[in-house]
This record gives sequence, C-alpha cells and structure tokens, in this order.
Amino acid sequence: MTGDASASSLIVGGAASSPRAPLPTLPPLSLYIHIPWCVRKCPYCDFNSHTASPVLPEQEYVDALLADLDQDLHAVYGRELTSIFFGGGTPSLFSAQALGRLLKGVEQRIPFADDIEITLEANPGTFEQEKFVAYRKLGINRLSIGIQSFQQEKLKALGRIHNGDEAVRAAGMARQAGFDNFNLDLMHGLPDQSLDDALADLRQAIELQPTHISWYQLTLEPNTVFWNQPPVLPEDDTLWDIQEAGQALLAEHGYAQYEVSAYAQPGKPARHNLNYWSFGDFIGIGAGAHGKLSHPDGRIVRTWKTRLPKDYLNPAKNFQAGEKILSNDELPFDFLMNALRLTAGVESRLYPERTGLSLDTLAEGRREAEQSGLMQVEPSRLAATERGQLFLNDLLQQFLS
Repeated sequence: MTGDASASSLIVGGAASSPRAPLPTLPPLSLYIHIPWCVRKCPYCDFNSHTASPVLPEQEYVDALLADLDQDLHAVYGRELTSIFFGGGTPSLFSAQALGRLLKGVEQRIPFADDIEITLEANPGTFEQEKFVAYRKLGINRLSIGIQSFQQEKLKALGRIHNGDEAVRAAGMARQAGFDNFNLDLMHGLPDQSLDDALADLRQAIELQPTHISWYQLTLEPNTVFWNQPPVLPEDDTLWDIQEAGQALLAEHGYAQYEVSAYAQPGKPARHNLNYWSFGDFIGIGAGAHGKLSHPDGRIVRTWKTRLPKDYLNPAKNFQAGEKILSNDELPFDFLMNALRLTAGVESRLYPERTGLSLDTLAEGRREAEQSGLMQVEPSRLAATERGQLFLNDLLQQFLS
C-alpha cells in the first residue's frame, strides 16, 4: 500500500508560504484511531460509519492501521503519546485480541506516557462482560458509552439497537470490568421530548455515577436520514428550558461544565479532548480519520485519510487523502475555534506557543469581542464570557481574516 504524501492533494492557504516563528516547544501528542463499522447506521449520524458485515476484516484493518501510522511517524519528533482514543463507528465490535495487537504495535512505534489515557467508544448493544474485562487488561482505562437516551420510544426514534435496561446494565458492567473512569453520551432535544423527559434521562445517567457526561443537543446534519426526513423536534423555548435545567442539575450533582457539551467530576475531564481543544497535536489513523500535526519549523498541518473502508484497505490507494498547511491568516480562527469551546478558555501564552504567532495578531478581533461582551477582559487568558459561549459562532466571526 502506498502512502506518499506527494501524491495527496496539498492545499496551501494564501499566507502559508510566508514563514512564521519556529515553535518553541511542540504540543502534547495524542492518537485517534477510527474504526468505521456499526451494527446499524443511526438516522442522525453524520460520522464516517458503515454497517458491518457478519465478519469484520479485523486482521487486515489492524495491519492497515499500523502501516498508516508508520507513514505519520516522521511527525512524532521524539514525543510520547499522552492519550489514545478509539472512535467510530463502534470500536467495541472489534475483539480484544485485535485491539491488543494494535496497541502493542502502536507502543512499539511511539512510547506511551506513564499516565496515558486510552479511551474506547462502546454501545450498550455490544457489551459482553468477558470482552470488556479483556479490554481493561489491555490497558484501555476509559470507556465512552453511547447511551443517547434511556427511554424506549426515544431510542426507537433514534434508531438505536439497545433498550433502556441494556443502557443501565452497560454502566454496571463497565464498573464490574474494572473501569472506574467512564463517560456516558446523552442527547437532548430529541423528537417530541419534553423537559421532564430530558431531565429523567439526566437523572438516570447521574444515578449510574459516571465520572463524565457528554450531554449535547440533537442537530440535523446534512447527508443523514433525519436531514432528508426531519422528525418533529422540541420548540426553541423548550430547548432553552432543557438546557438551563439540565446544566443546573448536573452542577448540583458535582458535574462541572468544562466544555460546550462536556461535564466532569473533579479531576475527570477527558484528557484526549482537552488536548484537541487546547490546540494540541494528534495523529489520526483509520478510514476518514483527521489529524493535526505541528513541525518545529512552524508548519501546522491538518491531514485526512481515505474515507471508505474498501478504499482504505485497497493496496493500490494511499492512506492519506489530503493535507492542508494552515496559513498565518487561518491560524487565529482555527486556534480559537477550539480553545473557546472550553468554559475557562486557555492561558494567553498558549497562543504563541502553539501557533508561532504573536498575540498582537489577535488584538483587533479580541478588542471587538470584548467590547461586544463576548470575550472576557482578562489579559492572561483567552476565554469567552457566558454570553460568548451561547453565541460562539458570532464570537469567532471576529477572528475571520
């Protein structure tokens, strides 16, 4: 299988050719591994996921993932991995044997940090106690369980393969398998959902005592069944009531909001996601995976891999489908699009450290955003106000070149 970067499409923004300052230090490095198969495609899902055949090509896909990683090793520059995230699709469809061979191969290529966080996405309909005990023994130390709702009529509307009882059992099985750090994924703003429905889901999730809850509103995305056949969603007033009451309930039970849709117990935010939002680096391997890699000379490159599994596994095709060097004009928006998702923002010093650009390049947009009440007036931090969090798109417009 070839993977020559020169054969991929290289897009260079207008100012990318003018050099920026070399980065003083390279950001922390994470690894994202995409496993694209699901039991069934959900009608709201716009991720790169595909209905699985009865027998998955585990061996071939692990071989391809490691070969894909080999072609990105030039961008490691001696760093260790601080986190790994298996996303999908449904990674828990893969056997522990396959994931074990993959993790061993990754560690042979890039050293793991002593406290590395390794997260696996799983759906309740794929939970088998023995399999998850084996996952834990591999060193996978965090789960992200796709619940979405505990209510049968809502799960049916969302096309989920599990029921509410299986969702509850999945959390218990995760804990019994040795996972003391796990996330529950939960949606709100579901078809015909009332305020009471939404809060009942949240209360059930809190009762299961996960360390982390991702709680986000259902949105209708292009290229999905729901986009072409929209369900009846709650009115805006109901959505606002759900958001306010849900945030209060989470805070009451010790789940602090640290990102637009992420709530964690003390000391338990998702470190992999924090690296994304703070403009860290990540290698992306697997069908359709995206990456972001910094180089000591100042280049910051976003990459994306071949999307369709059959093409990704085709020896005649490249793993990498394209790459884009971020230009000086694009970097302010790209950095803040990530950093301002964090409720506390980031320290101002992180901007020159991670982009090679002076803080002066943000001055005009920052001044306008502060005057509009969208950004906090705090020289040592780049952070949105509460109003800015609500109108993040408007805030980011201030930094478009």
